[in-house]
Amino acid sequence: MLASWVSLAGNTVLAATKIVAGIVSGSLAVLGDGIDSSVDVLISLVSVIAARIISKPPDKKYAYGYEKVDSIASKVISFFIFFAAAQLGFSTIKRLFIQQQVATPSMLAIYVTLFSIMGKIGLSIYQYAVGKKAQSLMLIANAKNMKYDVMISSTVLISLFTGKYLHFPLADSIAALFISIWIMRAAFEIFMESNTDLMDGVDDPAIYNKIFEAVDEVQGASNPHKVRTRMIGRLYSIVIDIEVDANMSLHRAHEISHQVEMAIRRKIPNIFDIVIHLDPLGTQEKDECFGVNKNNL
Repeated sequence: MLASWVSLAGNTVLAATKIVAGIVSGSLAVLGDGIDSSVDVLISLVSVIAARIISKPPDKKYAYGYEKVDSIASKVISFFIFFAAAQLGFSTIKRLFIQQQVATPSMLAIYVTLFSIMGKIGLSIYQYAVGKKAQSLMLIANAKNMKYDVMISSTVLISLFTGKYLHFPLADSIAALFISIWIMRAAFEIFMESNTDLMDGVDDPAIYNKIFEAVDEVQGASNPHKVRTRMIGRLYSIVIDIEVDANMSLHRAHEISHQVEMAIRRKIPNIFDIVIHLDPLGTQEKDECFGVNKNNL
């Protein structure tokens, strides 16, 4: 929540500063950069709303809680990023093929752009650090977006210098076109990253090896199979079937199940829940069509 509010406040100040400076200095590039930052304000607003929803406790409708809102929000952010990049690319192409007379901007535009670059770098570092600590796709996506904003502002700065001192504005347009394509690609990557979470997948399949290793450590637990793992926010939800001696007492079977759970938790610290189903030894179905077994890793 704090990171989202800091992002919202910072982007609002930067957007307002660049729009005013663009109008006063006569710089269309700075004005466009300010409009792009206005998109960041909307992104930050989405982050604040999502953070409030995520903090809600589980209820009857969403028994697993609201953590997946993080992934939905990262999808929304990826659309904003893609749209802003596409808009930059369209404007750049238009500038390349339609010659326009643009007045040389004042030094105010350069000062404001430098201020914007420093501010965005600070916000990006802060958002990324908090996002990694909380394992939030939403905050990491927002941090990446701010990194791309630094590139856009840097392009604007190049444009201002080339227009004012080198009299070669075409270089800025070519660079801006490549940057817009690069940012659209990055937006697509953010979009695809959240797919794994929403499709109940895992980014690192090696987690299954850890689960099987944990089961092998427990005496009396055999043949782990039908293992299903998915992410709930930043935590793993694990379902696993194991086989135990059919003649042992219920108390002993429960004890083995508990030992398996503890062994898994020692190897995988960020656990939401573990569900263990017990089968009599040697009764695994041959036509199981879901879950992960040792033989299909």
